Amino acid sequence: MADVIDILKEYSAIVVKSIEENLGTIEPQGLQDASIYLTKAGGKMLRPALTLIVADAVGGNKEDAVKTAAAIELIHTFSLIHDDIMDDDDMRRGKPSVHKVWDEPTAILAGDTLFSKAFEMIISSKDEGADSSRVANALATVADACVKICEGQASDMSFEGNFDVKEDEYSKMIFKKTGALIAAATKAGAIMGGADQEVIDAMYDYGRLIGQAFQIQDDYLDVVSDEEALGKPIGSDIAKGKMTLMVVKALAESEGEDKDRLLEILKDTESTQDDVDEAIDLFNKYGSIEYAHNLALTNVAEAKEILEILDDSDSKQLLISLADFVLYRSS
Repeated sequence: MADVIDILKEYSAIVVKSIEENLGTIEPQGLQDASIYLTKAGGKMLRPALTLIVADAVGGNKEDAVKTAAAIELIHTFSLIHDDIMDDDDMRRGKPSVHKVWDEPTAILAGDTLFSKAFEMIISSKDEGADSSRVANALATVADACVKICEGQASDMSFEGNFDVKEDEYSKMIFKKTGALIAAATKAGAIMGGADQEVIDAMYDYGRLIGQAFQIQDDYLDVVSDEEALGKPIGSDIAKGKMTLMVVKALAESEGEDKDRLLEILKDTESTQDDVDEAIDLFNKYGSIEYAHNLALTNVAEAKEILEILDDSDSKQLLISLADFVLYRSS
C-alpha cells in the first residue's frame, strides 16, 4: 500500500495547488484561512485523485479534469467542516476542527464558501478549454452528489437512538453519505475524460462500490484495528451508540439476553471499555464482524470486475490498486 500512498501524494499536490490558486482571493483573510485550513491538514485526497486517474484511464486529458477534481475535494471538505459542527467533534485529520480553531459561525461560513467555490471552479474549466457539455454534465453530477450527502447525513442523524434500523436502510444511508461523492468523483473523471455513456455509467458504479466498501471498512476498523493506527479508542462507535453495519447485523441475529445486553450497552452514554469489549464479543458471536468484512470484500471484487470495460493502462492498474487500498488501509 506504500506505493498507493505515494501516488496519492503526487495527485494531492496537483489538487492542493489548484485549490490554493482558487481560494487565494477570498476575503477577509480569516475566512480564507478557515476555508483552506483542512485542505492543508494531510488528508489522502482519494476522491480528487480518482477523478484525475479515471480521466486518464478513459483516454482523456487529466488536465481538463483538475478543477473538477479540486471541486470535489472542496465539497468533501465542506461536508467535514459541517459534520464536525453537528457532532461537536474536536479533532479532524489529527488537528483541531475548524470550529475549534475559529468559532462555529466562521466554520459555517468557511464550509459555505468551499461549497460555492466548488461550483465556480467546475464552471471555470470552460475558460481553460474544457468542453462545455462535459462541464455541464460534471456540474450536474457534483450537484446530485451534494443533495445525496445531505440526505445521507439526515438519515444518519435519524438513526441516533433508533435501534430498529434495517440493513437496506443502513446501506442506502452509507451510499448517500459516503459513496455518492466517491461515485461522483469517478463519474466526473469519465465525463471530463470524454468517455461514452456506457463507460461513464460503469465508472459511477465502480465509485459507488468502493465508496460503500470504504464506509464499511471504517466501521470494521473501529472494532478490529489498534488505537494507535486508528487515532481514537477502539469501539468508539459502540460507545456513542452509533448504528453501523455490525450493530445492525448483530441486533438482527441476536435475541433474548444477548440482544438485551447489546441494546443496554448501545444506549448507555457512559459505557466503559469493558462494556465496549463485551459488545465486540457479541458481534463476534453472531458473525457480524465477519459479515461486514465479507461484504466489503465483495464490493471491492465487483468494483474491480467493472474495470474490465477499460483498455489496459497504468491508470487502470492504479484504479485496481486503489480499490484494494480502500479495503486494506489501516486507518
